[in-house]
Amino acid sequence: MSMSDFVFEPVRISSLPVNGSDARFPIARVFCLGRNYPWGDSLNAAREVPAFFMKPATSVIDASGELVFPTQTEQFCHEIELVIAIGKDGFEISEEQALGHVWGYAAGLDLTRRDLQMAAKAVGNPWEQAKAFDGSAPITPIQPVSLVGHPRQGAIWLSVNGVERQRSDLESQIWSVSEIISQLSHSVSLRAGDLIMTGTPPGVAALEAGDVINGGISGIGEFDVRVGSRRADRPTQN
Repeated sequence: MSMSDFVFEPVRISSLPVNGSDARFPIARVFCLGRNYPWGDSLNAAREVPAFFMKPATSVIDASGELVFPTQTEQFCHEIELVIAIGKDGFEISEEQALGHVWGYAAGLDLTRRDLQMAAKAVGNPWEQAKAFDGSAPITPIQPVSLVGHPRQGAIWLSVNGVERQRSDLESQIWSVSEIISQLSHSVSLRAGDLIMTGTPPGVAALEAGDVINGGISGIGEFDVRVGSRRADRPTQN
């Protein structure tokens, strides 16, 4: 099929850099796990079936430079997460086979319009609008499994303007990487290029224009980004 077979030029494939390579990792879909660390209200709670939601591939950006402060929110919140990069298709994958489908790992931000999310939850509506906006998934370069293996422990942290807000360890995750992949693959066929964001530790809070965010996961990746001005506050261009 040539480009002339389409009614217009297809959207450019979203991608992420690969550590130690000039190649980039092409992104198919982005799945996100709703809750995967013990928070204050769930420290001793029994595990429930994982709740997944999605972001479009176009929400993924390199975790560098300036983040656009999104419209329609007064609670623009950060969530630091381990990201799984899938490199092999599969359906109904067993936990024993799951790690064989992983191409690499990264550190990412699940940026959220928290006020929109809470309003939607209050009336039982889906809250995709709170999660799936442009630039809502800044992610570090992918670390290939061949370089980092499959991390089961390691610090995960985030600070804003030098003040730490989130800190935990990967070993505190409620669901392991193998379990997450297996559970998700029983719902949908996973494809090479899929990303899975695996949930965030407690400490989620709002960001303001001008905030400087530092975060990362030991052995996986670290980033420094700055929150830009609100779109309404940006100077008008003639």
